[in-house]
Amino acid sequence: MALTKNKVVQNYYILPCCLLLLNLVNSVISYKSGIIEDPFLRTTVVILFVLFGSSLAAFVAAPALTAAVRLMHRSSRRGAGELGEILFFVALGGIVFWLYYRMVLYGTGSILPPDWRN
Repeated sequence: MALTKNKVVQNYYILPCCLLLLNLVNSVISYKSGIIEDPFLRTTVVILFVLFGSSLAAFVAAPALTAAVRLMHRSSRRGAGELGEILFFVALGGIVFWLYYRMVLYGTGSILPPDWRN
C-alpha cells in the first residue's frame, strides 16, 4: 500500500512537530501546576490538560497544518508552491527548535510571558 505525499508529510513531519509542541505545552502545564498546593488537585489538573492538549494536537493542529501545506502546494503549479511548502517546513521546524532551545537553556518559564511565570 503506497502512501501519498500528503500522508507522508503528515506522518513524518507535521504530526511529530505537533507532538513536540504538545510536549512543550505539557512542560508548561507541569511548570504552572507547581502553584497548586493540593497534590490530588494538581494531578487532576495536569491529567485533564494533557488529555485536552493531546486531542487538540491530534485532531485539530495536525490536520490544520496538513491543510495549510496542501493549500500552499496547490497555490502554484510552477514550483512556487513547492518552494512555499519547503519554507513552511523550515519555519515550522525552526520555531519548534527555538522553543525547545530556550526551554532547555533557560527553563520552562523562559517561553512564557513574564506575567505567567511562577
